[in-house]
Amino acid sequence: MKKAYILLVMLIAITSSCTKDFEKINTDPNRPTSVNPGVVLGQMQYRMVSSSISAARGFTHELMQVDAPRSSTSNGVHRYVINPGTGVWNSFYTLLADVNVVISSAERLKENNYKAIGLIYKCWAYSILTDVYGDVPYSEAMNAAGGNVQPKFDSQKDIYTQILKDLDEANNLFDDNKVLTYGGDNVYPSNALTSGKNVGIQRWKKFGNTLKLRLLLRLEKRAAEMNTAAQISAILADPAKYPVFSSNAEEGIYKFPNVYPYFNPYYTARQLDWRDGTYFTKFFLGNLNNWNDPRRAVWAIPVSGVYQGIDSGYPTTVEYVVGKNSSYVDALKTSSITGVMLTYAEEEFIKAELALKGFNTGKTAKAHYEAGITAAMAQWGVTVPTGYLQQAGVNFDEDPSMAAQLEKIITQKYYAYFFVDYQAWLEKRRTGYPVLPRGTGIPTENQFPNRIPYPTYLQSLNPVNLKAAVTAMGGDNSNVKVWWDK
Repeated sequence: MKKAYILLVMLIAITSSCTKDFEKINTDPNRPTSVNPGVVLGQMQYRMVSSSISAARGFTHELMQVDAPRSSTSNGVHRYVINPGTGVWNSFYTLLADVNVVISSAERLKENNYKAIGLIYKCWAYSILTDVYGDVPYSEAMNAAGGNVQPKFDSQKDIYTQILKDLDEANNLFDDNKVLTYGGDNVYPSNALTSGKNVGIQRWKKFGNTLKLRLLLRLEKRAAEMNTAAQISAILADPAKYPVFSSNAEEGIYKFPNVYPYFNPYYTARQLDWRDGTYFTKFFLGNLNNWNDPRRAVWAIPVSGVYQGIDSGYPTTVEYVVGKNSSYVDALKTSSITGVMLTYAEEEFIKAELALKGFNTGKTAKAHYEAGITAAMAQWGVTVPTGYLQQAGVNFDEDPSMAAQLEKIITQKYYAYFFVDYQAWLEKRRTGYPVLPRGTGIPTENQFPNRIPYPTYLQSLNPVNLKAAVTAMGGDNSNVKVWWDK
């Protein structure tokens, strides 16, 4: 009995000692309990731009007749059949959690430059999401850790209102006298000072204001209720407070280093997937051929000495022979400059349109238009050939009407959007340009899409809020227009 008692006491003592310091014993001293924004920023930048340019190649290029599949026996984006969820929904909402970490850790550490960069990524990502889908989860999104796994869908108007405010906040937060304490920025040289100034932070500030001009222009049909004219004029009138891109050196391109793990997402693409299954279209190459555009050689493979494209929206019975038409050059798979987010060329085309519509940009619409073409070519390492700007189809002076001049601006902007997420599609929805030929194989009832339907899994994961959003939008198909397009 005595022995049993002693054993019982020993067992209680052992158990007590095991549980007393349980938390301490089972805490990994080598695992950080919090992170700094620099740890997250670089990887987040890479993953977001990889997703956005994949959307450009996988969706926008086919829809906007940059390319078309070699064989397509049913449906297809080029025939205006848009499946639910095709796009960046999953990737962006996953990566927005990282954006929130950048912002929250920056607030905790009082690192305003990191917070401002995080806000810009948040605005850039949400602007794409809402332009592609319409009303999306925003104010209650990214709060699963707090218990909200069924966020409401915010109206596009409310999302845009907050985006514009956040871009203003970012503009005011940037301090070009400070280095990024924890490094991590792989887009601009923000991790060090040059002659006492942070050149990278200056460029981020320009990125934010250029992005704001893009979005204010997109709200053209909602100008009165969103007060866009005053906001545009404020940016144009005060370049010291609201600087925007002024050279190719400043544009927002993630330059893939192509070292582990930051490779161009197409680095290892098979020839079958990269070019044997897809060809450039007659529309895309037709203009480049007519203009003798030097970007052809950077983008496309000539066939028997010529750049030759295929139809888009062709009948399902058509199948193009492998290797008989121009497709993407292999050099683009490993290119360091395809990670395009926002460019100086776009900035100049934005100003060309604004000048055309009466805003004081400091230059004529023609000057901005020609500067945009020059910048778009410089971005891809070529120069404007002699006489290029004066030839038919390019010469800005040959069209007296505002509509014809706008068409020229947007058409050149379309080519400047090569590999840029959904922007060419969004601008066509806004302006109607470029005018794309309708393929003979597109069913009569198929309309050019205005949005991508919501992912189908939301019907089971967030049914109540999805239903409310669909009701507010007026439906969930690709024919429904988003708020700014109505």
